[in-house]
Amino acid sequence: MPIIYALANQKGGVGKTTTAVNVGAYLAEWGQRVLVVDIDPQANATSSLGIDKRAVPLSTYDLLVRGVSLSRVMQLTGRVRLDLAPASPALAGATVELVSLPQRESRLRQALAVLNTDEEQGKRYDYVLIDCPPSLGILTVNGLTAATDGVIIPVQCEYLALEGLSQLVRAIELVRRALNPKLRLRGLVMTMYDARTNLSRQVVEEVRRHFPGRVFNTIIPRSVRLSEAPSYGEPIISYAPHSAGALAYAALTRELLAGDGRYR
Repeated sequence: MPIIYALANQKGGVGKTTTAVNVGAYLAEWGQRVLVVDIDPQANATSSLGIDKRAVPLSTYDLLVRGVSLSRVMQLTGRVRLDLAPASPALAGATVELVSLPQRESRLRQALAVLNTDEEQGKRYDYVLIDCPPSLGILTVNGLTAATDGVIIPVQCEYLALEGLSQLVRAIELVRRALNPKLRLRGLVMTMYDARTNLSRQVVEEVRRHFPGRVFNTIIPRSVRLSEAPSYGEPIISYAPHSAGALAYAALTRELLAGDGRYR
């Protein structure tokens, strides 16, 4: 089976999608076969990889609600070894529709279970990155239940970003106990760091104090280039490969690979 990570945080605007897309792009660039699974109704990961969320024939809505196979939902992106299970606006209704469906919390896990098996007559993947919505609802629970190798939490370097962390960690523990015994905190990624402010430094220190040994060493800076790249449908590796944001995501990906025993 591939390594499967969920990227989650109930607070929006913390760099969750940016991290999923750009880590996925670097993994693919360095020879890993990657599938990004977008289960956020805003479909930002889908747009960030250059795919029109309103034009996709099938999306993760169909995967979760209608039981359409993963092979029919997956699409190629403009990058070699990087594929996408896109989201669409229809996914917004999945929160209500999933309530009445059997095994509602584990439908994504069931859909991903065929990866790298003879049942799935398609590509083999080394990594699956699940981009969860900014909430702790049923879609995020599906992402956490499917994440056999852990959850990565992007944390914005601002005070308010700290307030929801304890709630998120409690939710992860509940999912681990009830639905996914393999779930673990893979690590926290500090994002949107501004070296000019004391606040950014203080937030990093506070998070590292509360989560010793579980915060990635790499810190993602606040970057105009990182903000611009999604509007062009490109990851930072192709949009601005020499920018500070690109160098940071390259370093983060190397750190992830090293921790997974796949050091580049």
